[in-house]
Amino acid sequence: MNITVRIWRQHDQTAAGQMVSYRVDGVSPDMSFLEMLDVLNDQLSAAGDDPVAFDHDCREGICGMCSLVINGIAHGPEALTTTCQLYMRHFNDGDTIDIEPWRSASFPILRDLIVDRSALDRIIQAGGYISAPTGSAPDAAATLVPKKDADRAFDAAVCIGCGACIAACPNGSGMLFTGAKANHLGVLPQGQPERHERALAMVNQHDAEGFGGCTQIGECTAVCPVGIPLDMISFLNADVLSALPKENT
Repeated sequence: MNITVRIWRQHDQTAAGQMVSYRVDGVSPDMSFLEMLDVLNDQLSAAGDDPVAFDHDCREGICGMCSLVINGIAHGPEALTTTCQLYMRHFNDGDTIDIEPWRSASFPILRDLIVDRSALDRIIQAGGYISAPTGSAPDAAATLVPKKDADRAFDAAVCIGCGACIAACPNGSGMLFTGAKANHLGVLPQGQPERHERALAMVNQHDAEGFGGCTQIGECTAVCPVGIPLDMISFLNADVLSALPKENT
C-alpha cells in the first residue's frame, strides 16, 4: 500500500502548528497504525528530518496512550478499537489520512501529536480512591459483593483513561471518564462511605480543569474504545446531587 498522511506538526505549546503531508510507501495491510507511523519516522530520520512525536506504550489496547484523531474520529474508524489496535487493512491503497492530536483546551499540545493529559490524573487524585485503615489486607472473601454490583463495577473499571470521550465531545466534557472512575468505586461496598463526597470532589476538579459541561449528546460513548455506557454520567450526577447540601423546606 502507498498512502499519504496529513499530520499535525507543532514544535511546542507556544508554537503555531500546521498540517504537513507525507507519502508513505510500502505499507503492509497487516501493520498497525502505529507501525505505519514508525515506518514514516524511519523515512524522516533517514532524510534528516525530525520524526513525528506521538504517544504510545503497551501497543496492546490497554494503556490508552495512543491518543490520535484519525480522519476526524478519535482512535479512528473502527468501533471499540484503540489506535494501536487499528490495522492498515482498514484503509485503502492511495488513501489520504488526516492525523491530529486530541483537541481540547484541557489537553495542551506538548509536541506534534502528544498532549498533556495530566488533568485526568488530577481528577483521580481528587477522589478516585477509598480510605482504608492501616494493618493487614482483609480477606478477599470477607466482604461479599452482589453479582449485579460486581458487574457494574467491572463495566466502569475497564475505562483506560485515554481521553477519547473528551476529544469527541462538542463541549469538551470529561464526564464519561469521571463517571466511570466514580462508579467503579461507588457501587462496591468498600466505596460506600465516601461515595457521594467522592463524586462531588471529582466533578469539582473536572470543572476546575476547564472541561466543558455534559449535554448527553453521546459522542463520547461512540468513540470509547472499551464501550463505557452513557448511563455512567447519570449515576454520577445522582451521586453529586446527593452530596449537595439540602435546603430547608
